[in-house]
Parts: sequence; structure tokens; C-alpha cells
Amino acid sequence: MSNALQLRALRGATTATANSHAAISEAVAELLDALVERNGLEGPQLLSVTFSVTADLDACFPAAIARHRHGWDGVALLDCQQMAVAGDLPRCIRLLAHAWLEPERPVRHAYLREAARLRPDLAAL
Repeated sequence: MSNALQLRALRGATTATANSHAAISEAVAELLDALVERNGLEGPQLLSVTFSVTADLDACFPAAIARHRHGWDGVALLDCQQMAVAGDLPRCIRLLAHAWLEPERPVRHAYLREAARLRPDLAAL
């Protein structure tokens, strides 16, 4: 990557409508599309994405869904289970992505669906 770029951290979250491959796939695709669009990302800019899911989502791996995206073959992907906390948002998928971005470009996080209430200050961006 060029010296003109900085490694930046991007956050996001969404919820799946059900614990099914189709519902999780739809939610992950929507979340990744929003993150890519909001930050003008292309595959080579992305270094890694770590997904965490609540314990009630076990139908598939979000990283397996991301792995099929065009241009993402060089992105390091990882899944883990979110820490279980009483009253946590059900069927929630969170992510932490690291990407090379221009230093002057503002980072735009993506909090979608029911997960918008986790970070209302960032959901509208």
C-alpha cells in the first residue's frame, strides 16, 4: 500500500431475522455492502475483518459469506462468538474491519437494523 494511506479500524453491526443460512447471509451481505459503500472500499484496501455473533446464531459462519465476495480473496477473515451478556441484542452480528484509507477520509461505520440502537450516534452516518 502507498505511504499516503493509513490503516484504519471500521466497526459495524446488524441483526439477522432468524438463525438460518439465508437470514444470516442476507444480513452479512447488507452490512458489508454498507461498509464498502460508505468508505469507498475495494478488496485490496481491506486487510482483515473479524466477525462476532451472539450465541443464538449458529447456522453458518459470517466469514464464509464474506469469503465469496469478489476481490476479497486476500482479506483475512475470522469468526468468533460474542461474549454472552444478559439482555444483549438477539441475533446480532458485529464486525471489526481494518482497511487502508486516505488519512483525510472520515471513517464511516455501519450500524444497521436493530443494531442501530447499539450506537445511535453512528447509525445515521
